[in-house]
Amino acid sequence: MSYCTFVHDITAQKDLIHKIYHDQFYGFPLEDDNQLFGRLILEINQAGLSWATILRKESAFKKAFHNYDIKKIARYADKDIQRLLLDEGIIRNRLKIQAVIHNAKVILDLQKSHGSFKAWLDSHHPLEKADWVKLFKKTFKFTGGEITGEFLMSTGYLPGAHDPDCPTYKKLKKLKNLPLNKI
Repeated sequence: MSYCTFVHDITAQKDLIHKIYHDQFYGFPLEDDNQLFGRLILEINQAGLSWATILRKESAFKKAFHNYDIKKIARYADKDIQRLLLDEGIIRNRLKIQAVIHNAKVILDLQKSHGSFKAWLDSHHPLEKADWVKLFKKTFKFTGGEITGEFLMSTGYLPGAHDPDCPTYKKLKKLKNLPLNKI
């Protein structure tokens, strides 16, 4: 079942969070580096868990990780790791937390060399998913195929976020002014 079919079949109130994400965020391009990094943080933390769990915790993640401020996160020290490990609002996984901090430092370097994280992404676009995965594995921590693919699909770098008959697909097509097969 595709994500679009799943979302359109939702009837339970507890699952409506998927519909909001699908209709307003999934597949939409992000311009701001902190927002892009925030999406990567969520994707890293989703590994092994349901996306609904991450969506429900998104505001806690945003608060715990200083509004996804790359510069602040890159400066996190042991006390910050301990604070995050005690924060019941987020996923308390040391490897994921350490990966986020490491990746913030990497993004700072990418900003220096390319002007922004987005410019670095744009400089490699378009790539096939397999090539993106190789690049992300070489560049970041905790970014396997699923994490990389979903991050790139959710931010508009890879096609497939929406089915062609999905209203959001059509909205994205107008927004991006792309041929239908490129979304």
